[in-house]
Amino acid sequence: MGVRLSPENSFNDINDSNPQQTFNSIAGRLSNFQLAYLHVLEGDMMTGERRLDYGALRGYFNGFYMANNGYDLESANAALEENRADLVAFGKLFIANPDLPFRFSHHLPLNTPDSATFYGGDEKGYTDYPAWKKDQRS
Repeated sequence: MGVRLSPENSFNDINDSNPQQTFNSIAGRLSNFQLAYLHVLEGDMMTGERRLDYGALRGYFNGFYMANNGYDLESANAALEENRADLVAFGKLFIANPDLPFRFSHHLPLNTPDSATFYGGDEKGYTDYPAWKKDQRS
């Protein structure tokens, strides 16, 4: 079992007066529960803005730390190499690129996620992105 935290998520007017202190404490307490991972949405999912020190937050958790929010191949690899994360999740990129690992491993261009279709209530924007075709040019 894992836990996902969103310390800076302002969706639906969510707000914490001291998110660094609150979520450092939560991460520390979650260390007592032998979790498979702590999945952290780094920054505000609406604006992408990051005000917290996620390295400090990570330091409070003694298990696997999964970073998420706006990562691409290069920034994910940097986070792993610099020990800022043990794992990186790719939400929007995976939605827009059903073959994301293949595209990453072959350094192929990515489909751009269409945010106008997020939370739309049907399959539009979730199951209709094209996979890479072998005869497609980059």
